Amino acid sequence: MGFPDQIERTVELAHPPAKVWAALTTAEGLGTWFGHQAKIDLRPGGAAEMTWTSGDRAEMRIERVDEPTTFGFTWHIYGLPAEDERRTYVEFTLEPVDAGTRLTVIESGFAQLPDGEYAKAYGGNTEGWASELGELVDYLDAA
Repeated sequence: MGFPDQIERTVELAHPPAKVWAALTTAEGLGTWFGHQAKIDLRPGGAAEMTWTSGDRAEMRIERVDEPTTFGFTWHIYGLPAEDERRTYVEFTLEPVDAGTRLTVIESGFAQLPDGEYAKAYGGNTEGWASELGELVDYLDAA
């Protein structure tokens, strides 16, 4: 049985692309809306890390940096053991529009998972992106 391989979400933001870019690609931005603290080496091959007050941690490898339009990273797949080396790829695309910025996020790589792992990872990240993009909007509106 085939599964959808990707999650795609688009949101219109009433902020210029430069402000959205900074929210996505700086430790201050990521550590405020996406995690509680972040580190980022913003270059292809660079490392990024987010931590939460719960003690959870996400490690990412920066794959693409095309300022100010495209930012991509790979990260561990939700629900898999920490030692599992499979990753998904997350790409943010920023497009200037009259009202500000159209942001599209696509996370791909879920089709590599078998049924049980797929349901947890795809479902968890589908809910996660809805929540996180809402937090991004709140962060940008408050800044």
